[in-house]
Amino acid sequence: METDLHMLLLILGAAVATYGTRIGGYILITTMKRIPPRMEAALAAVPAAVLTTLVAPSFFTGGWDSKLALVVALAVGLRFSHSWMLVAAWVVVMTWRHTLGM
Repeated sequence: METDLHMLLLILGAAVATYGTRIGGYILITTMKRIPPRMEAALAAVPAAVLTTLVAPSFFTGGWDSKLALVVALAVGLRFSHSWMLVAAWVVVMTWRHTLGM
């Protein structure tokens, strides 16, 4: 297997950038005595942003079965606070999908 120097440098650069941003954020937050309200609000929005980036492509590029599963998961997630209910709804939708032969 041939090693491409440019690809190796790209991977190394990406690793350094990823590590730098993670450790930089940690150092920044630990040096603060008090986190400003705007920064706290931005940090609170990170989980929703990450979830959106994971779910949106599947919703827009998937078939109607993926859309249905995501909508059911959203409805169950908003209605019930326990994650096991979300898993149960996913199992029901996927079982229904396979029963119909899709």
